[in-house]
Amino acid sequence: MSSTNIKASFNPLIRPYLVAYGAAIFAITVIGIPFAIIWLCGVGQWWARHYFDKLECELSENSLRFRKGILFQVEKTIPLENIQDVTFVEGPLLKMFNLSILRFETAGQSAGQAHDMRLVGLIDAHEFRQQILERRERLKHAHGQPTNVDQNTVLLREILQRLDTICERMKSE
Repeated sequence: MSSTNIKASFNPLIRPYLVAYGAAIFAITVIGIPFAIIWLCGVGQWWARHYFDKLECELSENSLRFRKGILFQVEKTIPLENIQDVTFVEGPLLKMFNLSILRFETAGQSAGQAHDMRLVGLIDAHEFRQQILERRERLKHAHGQPTNVDQNTVLLREILQRLDTICERMKSE
């Protein structure tokens, strides 16, 4: 099997989404309204353009690597075997811009890390999510680790054995 990396693409509509989202956050409080006006007058567009230019995401056979940020750049590499789930999120504001979020849950993740483990605006996010999950299962299977289906089968067999034991005891009483 050849090792092919998949490079994700981001929807350019993420830029106006980020501007609108930032303005909404500023405008929530009365004190933030002047900042929202400054944000909408150009700072937000500048920030969103540079943020979009720095976005990168690449899926390899063993890991997912992504980079984002302007002043504080975050580059994260997540081994696929550590990914517990990839959640697809859409909300009203995201739908207005035809965007979605992929949120990653990893083994050993603390609550404070959750916001760093999400990607906004991936093109074909459903397909990219599916690729991540398929590669994760393939990697687990190659390492001899039980897949979710195998784990469920084992659990169901244990439940069946316990039910059989309970039935036997009830018959003998």
